[in-house]
Amino acid sequence: MISKKKITVVLPAYNAEKTLEQTFNEIPFDIVDEVILVDDKSSDKTIEIAKKLGIQHIVTHEVNTGYGGNQKSCYNKAIELNSDIVVMLHPDYQYTPKLIHSMCYLIANEVYDVVLGSRILGKGALKGGMPMYKYIANRLLTLIQNILMNQKLSEYHTGYRAFSGRVLKAINYNINSDDFIFDNQMLAQIFFAGFEIAEITCPTKYFDEASSINIPRSTKYGFGVLGVSFMYFLQKLKIARFKIFS
Repeated sequence: MISKKKITVVLPAYNAEKTLEQTFNEIPFDIVDEVILVDDKSSDKTIEIAKKLGIQHIVTHEVNTGYGGNQKSCYNKAIELNSDIVVMLHPDYQYTPKLIHSMCYLIANEVYDVVLGSRILGKGALKGGMPMYKYIANRLLTLIQNILMNQKLSEYHTGYRAFSGRVLKAINYNINSDDFIFDNQMLAQIFFAGFEIAEITCPTKYFDEASSINIPRSTKYGFGVLGVSFMYFLQKLKIARFKIFS
């Protein structure tokens, strides 16, 4: 805990047997109270390793729901456990758990309600091996999103995030997509609800075991991101209404 606030780390897992143990062992248990792993019907030994590591809460999906569907189960379980701060950490070791202290203290001390680990602040993305086409797409999409949503984030596409419990209870994330666009829908909901988002510099790693989506799915994701931003823009102007902002 920090300032008597319960901290939970959620691990949305899919075929993470090669990296789960390394990720788990770097979680700072001097402040983290609970760990939740949600397995999205992995075909490897993810669940077996999770049990061996002694992870307290393991949720298994009967069918593969997708990245967004996995996160919904993560956050629903964290709320069920009355978590005050929830950190979403990928178990593929692409993001370092060593930043959990910094992210949680910002929320525990009520400076911000949401903290993102940004790969774009500094030189973490390219230095860590992000493909150039993904870097360029990230920068272009972020520019358009900032214009449409009147914000100033360095990127909207990081998978390293920490939330206060009250943010998760204030937005209707369960209505969002089960696919990768879930992340952007969630940030749009957070901004629409009036919360501010902080960013800290985050080194990242690209390697064979780290999860990544291919070019066709990246293209679909990019168009989905633009769609979410335009919906936000239109609803802010009261031209249209959309369920995700209800």
